[in-house]
Amino acid sequence: MNATATVEPKTGAPLVELREAGKRYGNIIALRDVSLKVSPGEVMCVLGDNGAGKSTLIKIIAGLHQNTEGAYLVEGEEVKFGSPREALNRGIATVYQDLAVAPLMPVWRNFFLGSEVTKGWGPFRRLDVDFMRKTAKKELLDMGIDLRDVDQPIGTLSGGERQCVAIARAVYFGAKVLILDEPTAALGVKQSGVVLRYIIQARDRGLGVIFITHNPHHAYPVGDRFLLLKRGQSIGYHEKSEISLEELTGLMAGGAELEQLVHELRQVGTSTDTVRTIRNEIEGDTAAGVGHVPVTEAVTAIPMEEDDGR
Repeated sequence: MNATATVEPKTGAPLVELREAGKRYGNIIALRDVSLKVSPGEVMCVLGDNGAGKSTLIKIIAGLHQNTEGAYLVEGEEVKFGSPREALNRGIATVYQDLAVAPLMPVWRNFFLGSEVTKGWGPFRRLDVDFMRKTAKKELLDMGIDLRDVDQPIGTLSGGERQCVAIARAVYFGAKVLILDEPTAALGVKQSGVVLRYIIQARDRGLGVIFITHNPHHAYPVGDRFLLLKRGQSIGYHEKSEISLEELTGLMAGGAELEQLVHELRQVGTSTDTVRTIRNEIEGDTAAGVGHVPVTEAVTAIPMEEDDGR
């Protein structure tokens, strides 16, 4: 299957579904009671900080690990993948953050890496270089990626362009579900926008996309559903119509935790200036991209009594 044949949206069972899935490593609980579903033409965003369980979730869906609790279904059929190859054979492709590319090889070689096309027979069999060059160029153009030369080393491309090559490759080789592991984490604002545009293009072609990120400002414009993870558990599962960007940001930035801390400090008569400073620093950190952290109750700093020497 190539990229010119889009995945037709189907009614019925989702492409991928988890039902109260969990993962234990001995006595260690890495994931507990997590549910999600991804249908054709949808973007499912999974948000959480480091240690939230995002990596474990990816490994289960990608077939690297098996869930020890709950159910994992692909197009309505419960599965237990033994390897990522089995998941890939069912149309589930994963693009990891490090991309697993060979930086010194040309773009077209990376596009077909591990799935090279040959021609001839017997001892005369050789790589069909002309076909792979033309195909890589065409498929990248179909995704809106116009490279001057597919013979250039892929390491010379920007981070966003490399991500987009990986996405186009997965689409060409028949992915129905595309798992993207923090694709914008190491990118600037402009390159992040490029990747988000290609996520929308993949969705519009009928793929189901699972977008793993810690940045709600990247997730909200493209997402249809949002799963928030914290310490291996779901702390929210929302349709886009049910939650605003500000609410999503507040959940991600710990707005509720800061608010609880403010109340606790006020109860013991401690100044809340420090908490408000922390909140202001979070809001002012443009690199974090979390925006305003809401606190529902106005806070008045309580002056500390001076020691009169008694």
